[in-house]
Amino acid sequence: MAKVAFLGLGVMGFPMAGHLVKKGGHEVTVYNRTGAKAKEWADKFGGRTAATPKAAAEGQDFVMCCVGNDNDLRAVATGADGAFAGMNKGATFVDHTTASAEVARELDAAATKVGFNFIDAPVSGGQAGAENGVLTVMCGGAADAYAGAEPVIAAYARMCKLLGPAGSGQLTKMVNQICIAGLVQGLSEGIHFAKKSGLDVAAVIETISKGAAQSWQMENRYKTMNDGKFDFGFAVEWMRKDLSICIAESRRNGANLPVTALVDQFYSEVEKMGGKRWDTSSLLARLQR
Repeated sequence: MAKVAFLGLGVMGFPMAGHLVKKGGHEVTVYNRTGAKAKEWADKFGGRTAATPKAAAEGQDFVMCCVGNDNDLRAVATGADGAFAGMNKGATFVDHTTASAEVARELDAAATKVGFNFIDAPVSGGQAGAENGVLTVMCGGAADAYAGAEPVIAAYARMCKLLGPAGSGQLTKMVNQICIAGLVQGLSEGIHFAKKSGLDVAAVIETISKGAAQSWQMENRYKTMNDGKFDFGFAVEWMRKDLSICIAESRRNGANLPVTALVDQFYSEVEKMGGKRWDTSSLLARLQR
């Protein structure tokens, strides 16, 4: 059992922190910008709440974080009453936010200077993965720090791997989102084409999903897409945030991302259709206007 703080109780963080108690058996203290959500979590799982990130981090072995973007991360880590100010030497800060590799390296340097560990550990698997404790966790940081944190992360992870030094987890999450963008657009076009051709979409997918076209998106999203329902996963506005990180990084490292940039434009059209909170499979709605 470890002493753990969890900062950020959104659709991902709320169940992840819960698994630390239920599956991990850890002693957990939570912080959330909206205090009522922290109280709701504590009432459900029996952990403690803290008024600030600093207070949550004090005396903990591990501090987990899952917030919105780079600025949110900086605010809870190094801002006024930030967690870094309350962490013990030798403790480990594990960031599950999908953020830039740049901020991961920045916070790793700040943590090292003070004497504790930092691991960037973005996740994939969405809300369902968080609720079921089967997330994929992509990590960057020092090997010894990762070795200590991996058993704690295991409470909500199906797959967890160290990919390299600080920033490597975020770079791997970018690869993940780049791949998903192309897959969802391809699946949307395939379903759209099948409908226009008068084919039975369910029969088509049942057939081709047993071959080279198979994907997680096809297996888990085609039915809701075909029914025109787009409230089953990761929101368009958050995907656009992630793709903007990918595109910005590509400008730094010289990678060419023509499909990713095009799909990001398509998602901007979905937003204009009122689909900011629709899930990422709503690319099909754009084709069927």
